[in-house]
Amino acid sequence: MKTFIEIGVPKKFADMLSSRGIESPFEIQEAALPDGLAGIDVCGKAPTGSGKTIAFGLVLAVRLQKSKPGQPGGLVLVPTRELAIQVAKEIAMLCEGTDLRVASVYGGAGYGPQVKAVRGASIIVATPGRLEDLLERRDMSLSAVTIAVLDEADRMSDMGFLPAVRRILRALPKQRQVLLFSATLDGDISQVVKEFQNNPKRHESKSQEAEPDIEHKFWLVGRNDRVSTISQLVNHYERIILFSRTKHGCDRLAKQLDNSGVRSSVIHGNKSQAQRERSLEEFRRGKSNILVATDVAARGIHIDDVPCVVHFDPPADHKDYIHRSGRTGRAGSKGVVISLVDPSQRRSVGK
Repeated sequence: MKTFIEIGVPKKFADMLSSRGIESPFEIQEAALPDGLAGIDVCGKAPTGSGKTIAFGLVLAVRLQKSKPGQPGGLVLVPTRELAIQVAKEIAMLCEGTDLRVASVYGGAGYGPQVKAVRGASIIVATPGRLEDLLERRDMSLSAVTIAVLDEADRMSDMGFLPAVRRILRALPKQRQVLLFSATLDGDISQVVKEFQNNPKRHESKSQEAEPDIEHKFWLVGRNDRVSTISQLVNHYERIILFSRTKHGCDRLAKQLDNSGVRSSVIHGNKSQAQRERSLEEFRRGKSNILVATDVAARGIHIDDVPCVVHFDPPADHKDYIHRSGRTGRAGSKGVVISLVDPSQRRSVGK
């Protein structure tokens, strides 16, 4: 097992990680950091929970200098606002002790505070739509970007953001480093790699660390018995993310759980940014035991140590099943995924 210092991370950054209990690099970090720190383009195949944020976050923290107002040197593109907030938080921790500031930029929140934060930031973590808005309003410029990161590129593709991503990348200076991380590197993503990366070094994370240790269970439970089943699960697992297909279903479920004495938080597209953040924070801190979510809201949730994911309704397709299930068994811990199946749904779920 190598140390961070052995793979080229400066001592002060390695010491800071060590003070947070992070002593040795995960596989994707060990693979991607030497090239990233040397200024080489990196194309990393790495699933959520593999530790890739620290991999590209360290490249930004180590290689960048403080930039002029509104002209960041580092840009990270992410698919969702939740992810923007979380990635910015992680990079800000890596930048402690430097004069680099980090700002997150995403839709669904006011412009004022974001514009102010952008003016003072050397690194911007952004969803593509809001970034294009700020560029159009001339609140910031990409003319000084030397390192750009595409995080969860496959999810940006799934959500229809690639045209915006391409426009943003075309607006960057020719001399720049591009780091791309994605769970898959085929199809549209391979085109992005071809067009915007310069002889990238490819790295794949496929070790035990990244391969989630997840057990999948399918339980036949009638509609009327589901809330009591979930109450029993909470006693056993303590923390559960519960998926419902619709926003209305999420609200109804949370109400039923509250009535049966189970504390829950809700996160879906009709909630304001502040409400979503409050729900996530309550769940993170253990003030609620269950996070009830829709698929779309779940796309950017990164909470470690969630032992159990429950599919209250079966997901629309296998891709959603994989994304939902990937909320557990993260960063090396074990997870259980339970699908509650109505006897009438037996055949469709079997597929």
